[in-house]
Amino acid sequence: MNNRPPFHLAFPVQDLEEARSFYAGLLGCATGRESDRWIDFDFFGHQIVAHLAPPERDTATNPVDGEDVPVRHFGVILEWDHWHALADKLKAAGVKFVIEPGIRFQGQVGEQATMFFKDPGGNALEFKAFRDTSQIFARE
Repeated sequence: MNNRPPFHLAFPVQDLEEARSFYAGLLGCATGRESDRWIDFDFFGHQIVAHLAPPERDTATNPVDGEDVPVRHFGVILEWDHWHALADKLKAAGVKFVIEPGIRFQGQVGEQATMFFKDPGGNALEFKAFRDTSQIFARE
């Protein structure tokens, strides 16, 4: 997994300092370049950029395993133990989850931990971990 090139993703926020507090403070993402309209963050080795923009009202969801998964979301795949530590940290911080931390496909091919929550700008994030990272793209 470490040989893949980092991705770049830009997303809207309504308050840069709130975004800084969430991404740099709570999630521990280092900051890079910034202006009065945007901030670069090191999102687990990937570059994401929070841009000031009007609020979006995209609330589309798709049913997945009995949960309403936000269609528009992004995230990262962490190591198994790191995911559990982050889930504990987010719970302790009182983060409201869109989908609570849990394990999907337990004991099956592609077993994974997943959780969904939103940043202060309303952007949905999914953090995942695979018990066996060689199964990230496994079908069954």
